[in-house]
Amino acid sequence: MIPKKTVMDEAAIRRALTRISHEIIEKNKGVEDLILVGIKTRGVPLASRLKEKINDIEGIHLPSGELDITLYRDDLTTNKAEPELKETNIDTDIDGKKVVLVDDVLYTGRTVRAAMDALMDHGRPTQIQLAVLIDRGHRELPIRADFVGKNVPTSLDEIVEVNVSETDEADAVTIFEKE
Repeated sequence: MIPKKTVMDEAAIRRALTRISHEIIEKNKGVEDLILVGIKTRGVPLASRLKEKINDIEGIHLPSGELDITLYRDDLTTNKAEPELKETNIDTDIDGKKVVLVDDVLYTGRTVRAAMDALMDHGRPTQIQLAVLIDRGHRELPIRADFVGKNVPTSLDEIVEVNVSETDEADAVTIFEKE
C-alpha cells in the first residue's frame, strides 16, 4: 500500500472524540441507562476513550464492553483463512438499555450489521446507536452512524487505516492507495 494522505493526527482524533462524547450526552439527555460497546479491534480503545471523556464530563462511571463479531461476519464462507476469535466481554445487562456501538471506520455497513446481530445475542437493548471515528461512504447496507468524527470521501481504490496508540505506534488516520 502506498500512503496517500494523513487525514487526522493525534490532536484531531482527540478533538473528534471530545465532540462525539458531548454529542452522545446531548442526544441521550445524559447518560442514564447508557452503555458503550467497542467493536474489536480498534473500536475498543476508541470506546474506552469516549468512556473516559464522558466520565470526566458527567462524573459518572459509564458501563462499557467489548464485542467480537468474527462469527457473525457474512464473509466467513468466502474467506479462506481460519477466523481468529477474540473474546466478547459485556459484563453489564443490556436489556432495556441504550447501547452505543463504537467502531473506527464505517464503510459498507457489514461490520455494523454483524455487530448488531452479535449484540442481540447478549440481550435486547431499547436502542442501538453507532459512533464511528471515520465515515468513508460506499455503503452496501442501509446503515448510518449517529455520531461521526470525520466524513472522509474515498474512492474504492483507497484504504482508510486508523491507528490508535493502544494497539499501534501512534494515533493517526491515513488514506492509502491500493497497489
